[in-house]
Amino acid sequence: MTTTASNPSTRDEPGYRVLNPATGEIVETFPTATDAEIESALAAAQAAFESWRETPIETRAKVVARIGELFTERADELAAIITEEMGKPLGQAKDEAAFCTDIFAYFATEGPALAADQEIKTFAGGRAFVQKLPIGPLLGIMPWNYPYYQVARFAAPNLMLGNTILLKHAESCPKSALAIQRIMDDAGLPQGAYVNVFASHAQIADIIADPRLQGVSLTGSERAGAIIGELAGKNLKKAVLELGGSDPFVVLDAADPKALADTAWDTRMENTGQACNSNKRMIVMEDVFDDFVAQLTARAAALTPGNPADDAENTFAPLSSRAAAEGIAAQVQDAVEKGATLHAGGELADGDAAYFSPAVLTGVTPEMRAYHEELFGPVAVVYKVGSDEEALRLANDTPYGLGGCVFSTDTARAERVAQRLEVGMANVNLPSAEGAEVPFGGVKRSGFGRELGPLGMDEFVNKRMYFVAD
Repeated sequence: MTTTASNPSTRDEPGYRVLNPATGEIVETFPTATDAEIESALAAAQAAFESWRETPIETRAKVVARIGELFTERADELAAIITEEMGKPLGQAKDEAAFCTDIFAYFATEGPALAADQEIKTFAGGRAFVQKLPIGPLLGIMPWNYPYYQVARFAAPNLMLGNTILLKHAESCPKSALAIQRIMDDAGLPQGAYVNVFASHAQIADIIADPRLQGVSLTGSERAGAIIGELAGKNLKKAVLELGGSDPFVVLDAADPKALADTAWDTRMENTGQACNSNKRMIVMEDVFDDFVAQLTARAAALTPGNPADDAENTFAPLSSRAAAEGIAAQVQDAVEKGATLHAGGELADGDAAYFSPAVLTGVTPEMRAYHEELFGPVAVVYKVGSDEEALRLANDTPYGLGGCVFSTDTARAERVAQRLEVGMANVNLPSAEGAEVPFGGVKRSGFGRELGPLGMDEFVNKRMYFVAD
């Protein structure tokens, strides 16, 4: 669907727009789709499915591989867009585009084998197989924090399977949404196989209810996940929900506490702390704690606000929006007012820009919002513990269950703790295992379903039993 820009609107007007978080300036606005455009998108996705599903998977693979190549070829353009839209430092924005190439390449290469028929043992005579067949048009509802990567991990496996896609991106990412549409078109996807829709919330409900749609995938907040999960369930549609996280970073011991603190800090500050699987809770053994906190504090204190387009050293970028910055400032203020210690940072910039200085908090207790809520921004919360069991209890004392990691010079010791983490992704002696081949997803209030890796092609698929009698 082609969408054209209109004149900038007032700050309070809802809808699709580019609002530069580094300046607070509204750069461009885009009209929400009409109901007729939504109907056209659904019809196109259904029509494309009828032919795309019949296209040999090897042919689909060539198109999917080309999509990935275009992400790298256009990396500079793509990076500049999201740096303006949501404040991602330019170098990280380029890395995100490159990761998309890896994801599309993985599924283009491995997809035919992952989608192949699997023969199963039968005791009734004949031959039995499980086939993996496409199910039809799907709706993807994507967030602003990784505008390209999140789309890639949903789109790549499903396009390989032969499904078609309607993509509703975050209202703050219209230009990146349109850039992805151009890539899909230029790579040779049939018209309607991937359709960007600037849908309203009411239109999303209508799309999910439409009998042509067969499934919905959302990456976003708990609140959004509950709404979409309810809509999907009411309409008997398959759903994948990747929601929030409050991942533990457990340090049982460290040969070099300051070096490990640097690893923890760099991980926490990725994307200005706006990652669902970021290490939002650092749980550190008492003999390591003081050195660990001191190093985090030094790293935080050394930072000054910077332009994400410049990506200069020892600077921090804005959050995605002023509202996001004000929200995390309120969480930190609540903790401090109830007795937590703020070692560095925690200052909200004046004006409309979305800068919030990276903070280090200790002494957080269950009475504070920061203990139970997700901190989606540059705040390192550090807890002191005295035993492995205490560390494990604290690690699991959260409504979330996305990922977690455990560090120790004794790998077996770290593994004993990591094996008991109530998460979808457990890691030993590294913050997180990431790659196109590694499944991603969580448990508890972090959602359900998996993306990436072999499991990424196992969600929106008809696992049909196929039996041939002798």
